[in-house]
Amino acid sequence: MALWPAPTDAPQWLERTRAVCFNTTGTGLPDTSGWILLIGQPIGMIAALFIGWRSEMVSTLGHLRSSQAGRGLMATVTFVVLASLTGAGVRVVTAGAPDPVLVGSSDVPESYPRIDGTMPDMAALVDQRGESFTLARLEGRAALVTFAFGHCETVCPMVVHSSRMTRSALAEERDFAVIVVTLDPWRDTPSRLPHLVEQFELDPDRDFVLSGAVDDVEAALDAWKMGRVRDELTGDVVHPALVYLMEADGTLAYASTGAMGQLTELARRLR
Repeated sequence: MALWPAPTDAPQWLERTRAVCFNTTGTGLPDTSGWILLIGQPIGMIAALFIGWRSEMVSTLGHLRSSQAGRGLMATVTFVVLASLTGAGVRVVTAGAPDPVLVGSSDVPESYPRIDGTMPDMAALVDQRGESFTLARLEGRAALVTFAFGHCETVCPMVVHSSRMTRSALAEERDFAVIVVTLDPWRDTPSRLPHLVEQFELDPDRDFVLSGAVDDVEAALDAWKMGRVRDELTGDVVHPALVYLMEADGTLAYASTGAMGQLTELARRLR
């Protein structure tokens, strides 16, 4: 139930059961708590049997070993357990992560509003090379500016992935830089930015991940009008999916939810 690959047209009750009982994720595999449940319950059950009924368990196993049929049964059970563990291992190795793309229509109305604003000053922030960020660093390129943090497992990977895919889709038309401003300067410190470049699968020579002192990052996020709420207990940040499309001269042309179709169409409209 937990690990068998479900078909795309699997009944809804199956998906709900897997999600509720095993915390199945988009990969088709359980999350951390689901794995703890799957591994811990059988071990806990065996431990309870041996602690509560040790003599009965030892006696029963001894009785099985004393007969040919019992030994055959034990061998069969052992084979099934080993085959199941092997199958589970193969399932984990071959499982693929879903493409983290925000789905959206490319049918963007002509009346979609332009912002025609100016890029906020981010000279107080530094990139993965430890260098202060200014418009000149883009070297005449347009940019997709989004907001994310390293510990995020939901919105952040999707908006960064959509930005990268938009650049790939329009590679023959123009060159874009992807700029990611951290929402979590407490943990995404400047020293961790090279790691975040790898995590977000960005190009270290073409793209920028920005951080800095907490007050400087917070001021920059406010200037970008980026809504966010930080959980002081966990450090996680609740925030919307947001991508700004910036023209080469620093003009903020559009704001997008990061949906792939919408983002690509708006990028084509940049001057």
